[in-house]
Amino acid sequence: MRARRSVRPGRPLAGLLLAAALALTGCGAAGEDSAGGGSAADSGKEAASRADAREDGAYSGGAGGAGGAQASAPPKLTTGHIIRTASLTVQVESVPKALDAARADVESAGGYIGNETTTRDEDGHERTRVVLRVPVERYDGVLAGLEGAGKLLERGAKAEDVTDQVVDVESRITSQRASVARVRALMDRATKLSDVVTLEGELSSRQAELEALLARQASLKDRTTLATITLSLTETPVSQTEGEDDTGFTDALAGGWDAFVTMLRWLAVALGAALPFAAVAAPLVLLWPRVARARRPGRSAGTDGQD
Repeated sequence: MRARRSVRPGRPLAGLLLAAALALTGCGAAGEDSAGGGSAADSGKEAASRADAREDGAYSGGAGGAGGAQASAPPKLTTGHIIRTASLTVQVESVPKALDAARADVESAGGYIGNETTTRDEDGHERTRVVLRVPVERYDGVLAGLEGAGKLLERGAKAEDVTDQVVDVESRITSQRASVARVRALMDRATKLSDVVTLEGELSSRQAELEALLARQASLKDRTTLATITLSLTETPVSQTEGEDDTGFTDALAGGWDAFVTMLRWLAVALGAALPFAAVAAPLVLLWPRVARARRPGRSAGTDGQD
Protein backbone atom coordinates (compact mmCIF):
# COMPACT_ATOMS: atom_id res chain seq x y z
CA MET A 1 0.00 0.00 0.00
CA ARG A 2 1.34 3.28 -1.24
CA ALA A 3 1.62 6.05 1.13
CA ARG A 4 -0.48 9.17 0.31
CA ARG A 5 1.51 12.20 -0.44
CA SER A 6 0.64 15.13 1.68
CA VAL A 7 -0.13 18.40 -0.11
CA ARG A 8 1.82 21.31 1.15
CA PRO A 9 -0.41 24.32 1.79
CA GLY A 10 2.28 26.82 0.74
CA ARG A 11 2.13 26.17 -3.01
CA PRO A 12 -1.57 27.04 -3.58
CA LEU A 13 -1.16 30.14 -1.48
CA ALA A 14 1.84 31.24 -3.53
CA GLY A 15 -0.13 30.71 -6.77
CA LEU A 16 -3.03 32.74 -5.50
CA LEU A 17 -0.71 35.54 -4.48
CA LEU A 18 0.99 35.49 -7.92
CA ALA A 19 -2.34 35.62 -9.76
CA ALA A 20 -3.50 38.48 -7.57
CA ALA A 21 -0.27 40.36 -8.20
CA LEU A 22 -0.58 39.87 -11.94
CA ALA A 23 -4.20 41.03 -11.80
CA LEU A 24 -3.26 44.10 -9.83
CA THR A 25 -0.39 44.82 -12.21
CA GLY A 26 -2.69 44.53 -15.21
CA CYS A 27 -5.26 46.78 -13.61
CA GLY A 28 -2.58 49.28 -12.75
CA ALA A 29 -1.22 49.23 -16.28
CA ALA A 30 -4.70 49.60 -17.70
CA GLY A 31 -5.37 52.43 -15.31
CA GLU A 32 -2.11 54.06 -16.23
CA ASP A 33 -2.86 53.60 -19.94
CA SER A 34 -6.30 55.05 -19.53
CA ALA A 35 -4.98 57.83 -17.39
CA GLY A 36 -2.18 58.45 -19.85
CA GLY A 37 -4.61 58.48 -22.75
CA GLY A 38 -6.90 60.86 -20.92
CA SER A 39 -4.03 63.11 -19.97
CA ALA A 40 -2.76 63.08 -23.58
CA ALA A 41 -6.19 64.03 -24.86
CA ASP A 42 -6.49 66.69 -22.22
CA SER A 43 -3.03 67.99 -23.05
CA GLY A 44 -3.96 68.07 -26.77
CA LYS A 45 -7.08 70.02 -25.97
CA GLU A 46 -5.09 72.32 -23.76
CA ALA A 47 -2.53 72.83 -26.51
CA ALA A 48 -5.29 73.59 -29.00
CA SER A 49 -6.96 75.94 -26.57
CA ARG A 50 -3.60 77.58 -25.91
CA ALA A 51 -3.04 77.97 -29.65
CA ASP A 52 -6.48 79.47 -30.00
CA ALA A 53 -5.73 81.69 -27.07
CA ARG A 54 -2.45 82.75 -28.66
CA GLU A 55 -4.25 83.50 -31.93
CA ASP A 56 -6.92 85.40 -30.07
CA GLY A 57 -4.19 87.18 -28.20
CA ALA A 58 -2.45 88.03 -31.44
CA TYR A 59 -5.65 89.46 -32.90
CA SER A 60 -6.51 91.22 -29.70
CA GLY A 61 -2.94 92.42 -29.38
CA GLY A 62 -2.97 93.81 -32.92
CA ALA A 63 -6.45 95.16 -32.86
CA GLY A 64 -7.57 95.09 -29.27
CA GLY A 65 -4.38 94.75 -27.22
CA ALA A 66 -2.72 97.84 -28.54
CA GLY A 67 -6.12 99.28 -29.26
CA GLY A 68 -7.20 98.47 -25.71
CA ALA A 69 -4.37 100.59 -24.43
CA GLN A 70 -5.62 103.34 -26.71
CA ALA A 71 -9.26 102.77 -25.89
CA SER A 72 -9.21 105.58 -23.42
CA ALA A 73 -7.84 108.00 -26.04
CA PRO A 74 -10.48 109.70 -28.25
CA PRO A 75 -10.65 108.38 -31.83
CA LYS A 76 -9.01 110.54 -34.46
CA LEU A 77 -11.23 111.97 -37.18
CA THR A 78 -10.08 110.87 -40.62
CA THR A 79 -10.19 113.50 -43.35
CA GLY A 80 -12.36 112.39 -46.24
CA HIS A 81 -11.98 113.12 -49.91
CA ILE A 82 -14.04 116.24 -50.65
CA ILE A 83 -14.40 118.19 -53.89
CA ARG A 84 -14.77 121.92 -53.18
CA THR A 85 -16.03 124.40 -55.76
CA ALA A 86 -17.06 128.06 -55.50
CA SER A 87 -18.22 130.88 -57.76
CA LEU A 88 -17.82 134.61 -57.10
CA THR A 89 -19.00 137.74 -58.88
CA VAL A 90 -17.16 140.85 -57.68
CA GLN A 91 -17.57 144.42 -58.88
CA VAL A 92 -14.26 146.31 -58.98
CA GLU A 93 -13.05 149.66 -60.27
CA SER A 94 -10.35 148.15 -62.51
CA VAL A 95 -10.59 144.60 -63.81
CA PRO A 96 -6.90 144.30 -64.87
CA LYS A 97 -5.65 145.38 -61.43
CA ALA A 98 -8.05 143.07 -59.61
CA LEU A 99 -7.09 140.20 -61.91
CA ASP A 100 -3.38 140.75 -61.25
CA ALA A 101 -4.01 140.77 -57.49
CA ALA A 102 -6.07 137.56 -57.72
CA ARG A 103 -3.37 135.88 -59.79
CA ALA A 104 -0.71 136.84 -57.24
CA ASP A 105 -2.80 135.50 -54.35
CA VAL A 106 -3.44 132.18 -56.09
CA GLU A 107 0.18 131.66 -57.10
CA SER A 108 1.41 132.48 -53.59
CA ALA A 109 -1.02 129.88 -52.25
CA GLY A 110 0.47 127.23 -54.53
CA GLY A 111 -2.31 127.24 -57.15
CA TYR A 112 -2.55 128.27 -60.77
CA ILE A 113 -4.81 130.10 -63.23
CA GLY A 114 -7.05 128.05 -65.49
CA ASN A 115 -9.32 129.27 -68.27
CA GLU A 116 -9.68 133.03 -68.69
CA THR A 117 -12.21 135.00 -70.75
CA THR A 118 -12.35 138.82 -71.05
CA THR A 119 -15.08 140.86 -72.77
CA ARG A 120 -15.76 144.58 -73.18
CA ASP A 121 -19.18 146.21 -73.44
CA GLU A 122 -20.27 149.20 -75.55
CA ASP A 123 -19.27 151.67 -72.85
CA GLY A 124 -15.75 150.24 -72.65
CA HIS A 125 -16.17 148.41 -69.32
CA GLU A 126 -14.34 145.07 -69.03
CA ARG A 127 -15.70 141.84 -67.67
CA THR A 128 -13.38 138.89 -66.97
CA ARG A 129 -14.23 135.32 -66.05
CA VAL A 130 -11.32 133.22 -64.78
CA VAL A 131 -11.04 129.73 -63.24
CA LEU A 132 -8.67 129.41 -60.29
CA ARG A 133 -7.25 126.17 -58.84
CA VAL A 134 -5.94 126.37 -55.27
CA PRO A 135 -4.94 123.72 -52.70
CA VAL A 136 -7.80 122.75 -50.41
CA GLU A 137 -5.88 123.76 -47.29
CA ARG A 138 -5.61 127.34 -48.64
CA TYR A 139 -9.12 127.41 -50.09
CA ASP A 140 -10.83 129.43 -47.34
CA GLY A 141 -8.11 132.08 -47.18
CA VAL A 142 -7.98 132.65 -50.93
CA LEU A 143 -11.78 132.79 -51.11
CA ALA A 144 -11.95 135.42 -48.38
CA GLY A 145 -9.29 137.51 -50.12
CA LEU A 146 -11.16 137.42 -53.43
CA GLU A 147 -14.40 138.45 -51.77
CA GLY A 148 -12.72 141.52 -50.31
CA ALA A 149 -11.32 142.72 -53.65
CA GLY A 150 -14.44 144.81 -54.33
CA LYS A 151 -18.21 144.74 -54.00
CA LEU A 152 -19.47 141.18 -53.73
CA LEU A 153 -22.47 140.70 -56.02
CA GLU A 154 -22.91 136.93 -55.96
CA ARG A 155 -21.36 133.99 -54.12
CA GLY A 156 -21.90 130.24 -54.27
CA ALA A 157 -19.99 127.33 -52.73
CA LYS A 158 -20.36 123.55 -52.88
CA ALA A 159 -18.67 120.60 -51.14
CA GLU A 160 -19.08 117.03 -52.44
CA ASP A 161 -17.82 114.03 -50.46
CA VAL A 162 -16.37 111.41 -52.83
CA THR A 163 -14.64 109.19 -50.26
CA ASP A 164 -16.73 106.17 -51.28
CA GLN A 165 -15.79 106.66 -54.93
CA VAL A 166 -12.08 106.92 -54.09
CA VAL A 167 -12.16 103.73 -52.00
CA ASP A 168 -14.14 101.87 -54.68
CA VAL A 169 -11.75 102.90 -57.45
CA GLU A 170 -8.70 101.89 -55.40
CA SER A 171 -10.23 98.47 -54.67
CA ARG A 172 -11.10 97.90 -58.32
CA ILE A 173 -7.59 98.91 -59.40
CA THR A 174 -6.08 96.33 -57.04
CA SER A 175 -8.39 93.60 -58.35
CA GLN A 176 -7.77 94.57 -61.96
CA ARG A 177 -4.00 94.49 -61.53
CA ALA A 178 -4.23 91.00 -60.05
CA SER A 179 -6.43 89.96 -62.98
CA VAL A 180 -3.89 91.30 -65.49
CA ALA A 181 -1.11 89.43 -63.69
CA ARG A 182 -3.07 86.16 -63.87
CA VAL A 183 -3.66 86.55 -67.61
CA ARG A 184 0.04 87.22 -68.16
CA ALA A 185 0.94 84.11 -66.16
CA LEU A 186 -1.40 82.07 -68.35
CA MET A 187 0.22 83.52 -71.45
CA ASP A 188 3.64 82.40 -70.24
CA ARG A 189 2.38 78.81 -69.90
CA ALA A 190 0.34 78.76 -73.11
CA THR A 191 1.67 76.54 -75.93
CA LYS A 192 -1.08 76.71 -78.55
CA LEU A 193 -1.34 79.64 -80.88
CA SER A 194 -5.12 79.85 -80.46
CA ASP A 195 -4.73 80.07 -76.68
CA VAL A 196 -2.12 82.80 -77.03
CA VAL A 197 -4.39 84.83 -79.34
CA THR A 198 -7.35 84.49 -76.97
CA LEU A 199 -5.27 85.45 -73.95
CA GLU A 200 -3.81 88.46 -75.75
CA GLY A 201 -7.31 89.76 -76.49
CA GLU A 202 -8.35 89.22 -72.88
CA LEU A 203 -5.19 90.93 -71.64
CA SER A 204 -5.78 93.92 -73.91
CA SER A 205 -9.34 94.44 -72.65
CA ARG A 206 -8.32 94.12 -69.01
CA GLN A 207 -5.42 96.54 -69.44
CA ALA A 208 -7.79 99.05 -71.08
CA GLU A 209 -10.15 98.80 -68.10
CA LEU A 210 -7.21 99.22 -65.74
CA GLU A 211 -6.06 102.36 -67.56
CA ALA A 212 -9.58 103.79 -67.35
CA LEU A 213 -9.64 103.16 -63.61
CA LEU A 214 -6.23 104.80 -63.21
CA ALA A 215 -7.42 107.85 -65.16
CA ARG A 216 -10.48 108.13 -62.94
CA GLN A 217 -8.31 107.83 -59.86
CA ALA A 218 -6.06 110.64 -61.11
CA SER A 219 -9.08 112.83 -61.83
CA LEU A 220 -10.50 112.29 -58.34
CA LYS A 221 -7.12 113.04 -56.80
CA ASP A 222 -6.81 116.28 -58.77
CA ARG A 223 -10.32 117.43 -57.87
CA THR A 224 -9.94 116.59 -54.18
CA THR A 225 -6.49 118.10 -53.68
CA LEU A 226 -7.19 121.33 -55.63
CA ALA A 227 -10.33 123.40 -55.10
CA THR A 228 -11.93 125.20 -58.06
CA ILE A 229 -12.98 128.86 -57.82
CA THR A 230 -14.74 130.56 -60.74
CA LEU A 231 -14.18 134.31 -60.41
CA SER A 232 -16.13 136.92 -62.42
CA LEU A 233 -14.80 140.48 -62.28
CA THR A 234 -16.79 143.42 -63.62
CA GLU A 235 -15.89 147.10 -63.62
CA THR A 236 -17.87 149.73 -61.78
CA PRO A 237 -19.69 152.04 -64.25
CA VAL A 238 -18.33 155.59 -64.33
CA SER A 239 -21.77 157.11 -63.71
CA GLN A 240 -21.99 155.32 -60.36
CA THR A 241 -18.79 156.97 -59.12
CA GLU A 242 -20.17 160.49 -59.75
CA GLY A 243 -22.69 162.48 -57.70
CA GLU A 244 -26.26 161.40 -57.32
CA ASP A 245 -27.62 164.69 -58.85
CA ASP A 246 -25.57 164.35 -62.03
CA THR A 247 -26.53 160.74 -62.30
CA GLY A 248 -30.24 161.55 -61.96
CA PHE A 249 -30.16 164.38 -64.51
CA THR A 250 -28.27 162.27 -67.02
CA ASP A 251 -30.66 159.39 -66.56
CA ALA A 252 -33.68 161.69 -66.93
CA LEU A 253 -32.26 163.30 -70.06
CA ALA A 254 -31.50 159.92 -71.61
CA GLY A 255 -34.94 158.64 -70.70
CA GLY A 256 -36.68 161.70 -72.22
CA TRP A 257 -34.74 161.39 -75.44
CA ASP A 258 -35.56 157.71 -75.70
CA ALA A 259 -39.24 158.49 -75.17
CA PHE A 260 -39.17 161.21 -77.84
CA VAL A 261 -37.49 158.91 -80.35
CA THR A 262 -39.96 156.16 -79.53
CA MET A 263 -42.90 158.53 -80.08
CA LEU A 264 -41.54 159.58 -83.48
CA ARG A 265 -41.16 155.96 -84.46
CA TRP A 266 -44.75 155.18 -83.52
CA LEU A 267 -46.02 158.21 -85.42
CA ALA A 268 -44.08 157.10 -88.47
CA VAL A 269 -45.54 153.63 -88.18
CA ALA A 270 -49.06 154.99 -87.84
CA LEU A 271 -48.60 157.31 -90.82
CA GLY A 272 -47.29 154.48 -92.92
CA ALA A 273 -50.25 152.32 -91.99
CA ALA A 274 -52.80 155.08 -92.81
CA LEU A 275 -51.18 156.22 -96.07
CA PRO A 276 -52.87 153.58 -98.34
CA PHE A 277 -56.30 154.46 -96.98
CA ALA A 278 -55.58 158.19 -97.43
CA ALA A 279 -54.53 157.60 -101.04
CA VAL A 280 -57.87 155.96 -101.82
CA ALA A 281 -60.01 158.35 -99.81
CA ALA A 282 -58.47 161.59 -101.17
CA PRO A 283 -59.92 161.31 -104.75
CA LEU A 284 -63.33 160.46 -103.37
CA VAL A 285 -63.27 163.48 -101.11
CA LEU A 286 -62.29 165.72 -104.03
CA LEU A 287 -64.95 164.36 -106.44
CA TRP A 288 -67.80 164.30 -104.02
CA PRO A 289 -68.58 168.05 -104.13
CA ARG A 290 -68.77 168.01 -107.94
CA VAL A 291 -71.13 165.07 -107.96
CA ALA A 292 -73.29 166.76 -105.40
CA ARG A 293 -73.48 170.00 -107.45
CA ALA A 294 -74.35 168.15 -110.66
CA ARG A 295 -77.30 166.45 -109.03
CA ARG A 296 -78.84 169.60 -107.48
CA PRO A 297 -79.88 171.55 -110.76
CA GLY A 298 -81.57 168.47 -112.22
CA ARG A 299 -83.75 168.14 -109.22
CA SER A 300 -84.80 171.84 -109.37
CA ALA A 301 -85.69 171.65 -113.15
CA GLY A 302 -87.84 168.59 -112.56
CA THR A 303 -89.79 170.37 -109.92
CA ASP A 304 -90.48 173.42 -112.26
CA GLY A 305 -91.89 171.26 -115.11
CA GLN A 306 -94.36 169.65 -112.80
CA ASP A 307 -95.74 173.02 -111.81
